[in-house]
Amino acid sequence: MSKNRPSFISMKLTRTLLLAGIVMLLPISLFAEEKQTIATDRPDFVESSNTVGMGRFQVETSINQETNKVGGSKSSVLTSPTLMRLGFSKTWELRFETDGGVMDEEENTTGTVKEEGFSDISLGFKWHTHDGEAGSISPSVGWLIHTDISSGSSKFRSRGARPSLRGVGEWDLPYDLSLGVMPGVIYDFDQDNQRFIGGIFGLVVGKSWSDNFRTFLEVAGQQLTSKEHGGNVITYDAGAAYLLRSNFQIDTAASIGATDDTPDFSWTIGVSMLY
Repeated sequence: MSKNRPSFISMKLTRTLLLAGIVMLLPISLFAEEKQTIATDRPDFVESSNTVGMGRFQVETSINQETNKVGGSKSSVLTSPTLMRLGFSKTWELRFETDGGVMDEEENTTGTVKEEGFSDISLGFKWHTHDGEAGSISPSVGWLIHTDISSGSSKFRSRGARPSLRGVGEWDLPYDLSLGVMPGVIYDFDQDNQRFIGGIFGLVVGKSWSDNFRTFLEVAGQQLTSKEHGGNVITYDAGAAYLLRSNFQIDTAASIGATDDTPDFSWTIGVSMLY
């Protein structure tokens, strides 16, 4: 048995909009003047410590699907995560982020339930405080403060604002390797709409195979808290990114759940453009 779905969004529309965006961005990237190499916050969980730069605008968009099986119930969640970054100084940027359109499908012994809508939006800032030095133990450092605002569709809307603070340290290592660490904290709501303070932690190792192609392996603690508030959500991630031009990136990644409270599997494919 299926619930009636809202008419303002559909799975096909979400996919069509993303594909249209890729089609529009691709020709722009082929003719855009190259001034700066893009550094994105995707597809890994650990953010970049760098900002986009004064007067620059960057869009990072994607499709993400998450699947999970618990007992006799199966779920699949399709989203369209998008991040927009505007640099208003050399070291500061304004950030607008959302998981975009959401399609949540759950199947169990009684039938299939589908819900569609929009996720909350998040507003924030990134501050790049230190440049890293090659061959030094001194990392490149950035700080991110975000607030998720209760703004989505009723099915996917949080009860109130959810502020978070994250710090990022990045090191350039020998053999074209890199290391990124991101600890953080979030003031969130659990499934019973009770407030709790949760931890965030990510560790990523990257490898640059050429000026255009890189890969990564990662452990992502997206939520670190007690069972009472939803438990630890931890994934093992792997992915790759390729620069078609210095200001245009395509990427993909996959994740598997490391705990019982984590979805079993997710994958993403995305594009990013620096203007």
